[in-house]
Amino acid sequence: MNPPLNDSIIVAISKLVDDAQTETRSPSHADIDVIIQRAGLTAADPKTQGQTLGKAKRINRTLSWALENQHEAGQKLVSRLISFLKGCGGFRSTSPNFVGAESIANAVNVFRLEGFNLTSEGELLPLVLDNLSGVALTSALSSYVQRAKRGSEDAALIAGTSKDLLEATAAHILTERYGSYSNSNNFPTLLGQAFTEIGFATMAGSTSSTQTAQQRIQTAMFDAACAINSLRNKQGTGHGRPWLPTLTDAEARTAIQLMGTIAEAMLEAHKKQSGVGT
Repeated sequence: MNPPLNDSIIVAISKLVDDAQTETRSPSHADIDVIIQRAGLTAADPKTQGQTLGKAKRINRTLSWALENQHEAGQKLVSRLISFLKGCGGFRSTSPNFVGAESIANAVNVFRLEGFNLTSEGELLPLVLDNLSGVALTSALSSYVQRAKRGSEDAALIAGTSKDLLEATAAHILTERYGSYSNSNNFPTLLGQAFTEIGFATMAGSTSSTQTAQQRIQTAMFDAACAINSLRNKQGTGHGRPWLPTLTDAEARTAIQLMGTIAEAMLEAHKKQSGVGT
């Protein structure tokens, strides 16, 4: 999965490559030239625009531009920077290139809030949501929601599980409310139970003429979620494209964005009712 990219990540990454106070520390500006070029962001690099900045500000400006203009390229830059730092000893306290315990701790915390685990050895991996519960799982699902709303295909399936975002969200809500859920239920049943629990309409026992405008929107979300789930490649191995081969890239992106919107509405309703994050 591509790593997350937001303002907090940009600050944390910039601190990892901050300029040494007393002696040279990798990556050098020449190293950064190559890293930025390989991420496809040379045009966003302040150095190519004739500006002379320290390494931290240079990375910050490049990533900030990518956040608004080339999000995927910015994610690649984050990944390449962390890989470089790992390779040059940036995460090893005995190395002259050690980036500092405080900078690492801050990065670990920021990435965790976005559903990723940055280890003390510099490995950056998506959190396995099956190992999370409660507020931590709500937060991690919320990070998947934001990536899904941007159409990121790696947000369609939840890391380390066979669940997609909507299935994982429904299962989480039911587990929060009842302590468990039946994993033998099919997707429409599971989603319907979660919708009912948070007070969303699913059309069961009613007609469009008796529903409010809000309930019609909720029913439409339920129908859309079931349709999206039917587009899943259920015979897949969990690797690669999670959609049926007949689905175009544009259709897949629309499905992912809808997943994010529906999951966000479910989580917000759940949090409001249960007091999570308030």
